[in-house]
Amino acid sequence: MDDQTKSLIQNHIDTNDVCLFMKGTPDQPQCGFSMTVSNILKMLEINFKGVNVLEDQSLRDGIKVFSDWPTIPQLYIKKEFIGGCDIIKEMYESGELKKMFDDKGINYKK
Repeated sequence: MDDQTKSLIQNHIDTNDVCLFMKGTPDQPQCGFSMTVSNILKMLEINFKGVNVLEDQSLRDGIKVFSDWPTIPQLYIKKEFIGGCDIIKEMYESGELKKMFDDKGINYKK
């Protein structure tokens, strides 16, 4: 991964409390997994930044190297990598995701 891509990824994570690297946009997801995570965040009325990795191949490849995680989407909360679709879905269903938002001071619909 080149320095420019690494800086771009780091900047998105640093400037957004909740950042979702996804295929497509929150309003037009381009894969079911991205749509699932985006919809969970929308249901909770989380203010989040969706980063479309399909717009830039180096970003798409780079985020996988950056997080050492092989799949997209990838969710970061307060600069911490949380996981992909399956992990976020499980955390949502168990209530763990809401607890994490509480612990990190992120507002959501209760």
